[in-house]
Amino acid sequence: MLININPILSPDLLSTLHSMGHGDTIVLADANFPSSSLSKKLIRLDGVDIPSAAKAILSVFPLDSFIEYPVRRMEIDNKPEEINDIQHDFIEAVKSTAGERWKISSMERFKFYEETKKAYAVISTTDARAYGCFMLTKGVIKPDGSVW
Repeated sequence: MLININPILSPDLLSTLHSMGHGDTIVLADANFPSSSLSKKLIRLDGVDIPSAAKAILSVFPLDSFIEYPVRRMEIDNKPEEINDIQHDFIEAVKSTAGERWKISSMERFKFYEETKKAYAVISTTDARAYGCFMLTKGVIKPDGSVW
């Protein structure tokens, strides 16, 4: 056991997040996302919803301050500006855990699939709400432990 580490963060997930470098991306995916077929590395978080996974990951994962959009969401088909319940919950998790300053962009579903193939890892949850798929880009931690 470790102190102050969210129990959602399994040893495999922690190792993966730690191994990533600046600019690497992870995908946080809902239960319907084709995670197995699109991922280089798949980590399953069975029984975990998107907001809980996001809060756990962002408790240790620095977002990239060198790019405009370190957080991206999958667009709803034919409604790119619409934010559904799961996306709203995710955005609130980002704000409450990583802070208000992070900009979030969107990506068309099939473009999201293509970008997923380049991601360092896919973290698959069992959240069944539609369009609950997000990309996070890893940033830099300063010597004092703060995010750049």
